[in-house]
Order: sequence, then structure tokens, then C-alpha cells
Amino acid sequence: MRKFLIATHGRFASGIKSSLDMIIGAQDNIFVLDAYTDNDSPIQDHLDDILKEIEIGDELVVFTDIMGGSITNQIIQRINSGNAHIVSGVNLPLLIEVILSDPNEDLQKVLNDAIENAKTQIVYVSKLITKQTQND
Repeated sequence: MRKFLIATHGRFASGIKSSLDMIIGAQDNIFVLDAYTDNDSPIQDHLDDILKEIEIGDELVVFTDIMGGSITNQIIQRINSGNAHIVSGVNLPLLIEVILSDPNEDLQKVLNDAIENAKTQIVYVSKLITKQTQND
């Protein structure tokens, strides 16, 4: 089974998960790690609790917010399984595409394609509008 972990600084993971639930519906294979929140226990404790839910043979995709950030570094240190894939720079289009992908499709291909597609979702809209207005 494919399982997903969204791990970010602050409550970004819970927020993006809330949006994800609104768009695709609640999923029971998605876990959230909100790091460095008030009265929070160490990241390692939260991560260990989540990893207990991952069974041998499961594929785990971990989405983090910042490459080189403390969350990503902690994940790298704790997760070294061949069935785990870590993707940094999470955004909503990326999550939707990966989570809704065919579970029988090669996960590396799914991730590579979804990352490329998610990059196209980052658009300076004001510049597009100005360019369009100038062309009219």
C-alpha cells in the first residue's frame, strides 16, 4: 500500500492536508507532521509514531517543505528504506497528482512526472495579466 507523510515547519502540513481533504476527500493513508509548534515534543517522537503505521512492503512518500531544512534533514536521518521516497518543496498540485495516481504505476515515474507538472503551477500571474493586456 502507498502511504504518504506531509512533514513541515509549523502547521503548514495540517493546513495543506485540510485543503487536500476538501478537494479529494479524506484519505486514511496520509499522515501529517507539524513540527516546532507550541508545547511540541521532538520531531523524532512524532516521526516514530507515524513510522509504526508503515508496514513491511508499504511504499512511503514523504513530502517536506524546504530542501536542506531541519525537517527534511530529520526525515533523511530516520528513513532510509528502499520503499521510502522523500520529496522536498511540497505544494498542493503535487500532492493531488501523486496521491490520486494509479497505485500500480511505478512510483518513481509518478513522482518525476508530478514534480515536473507541479513546477508549471508556479506562475507569476500578474506578469501574465500585464503581458496579455499589452497584447490586446
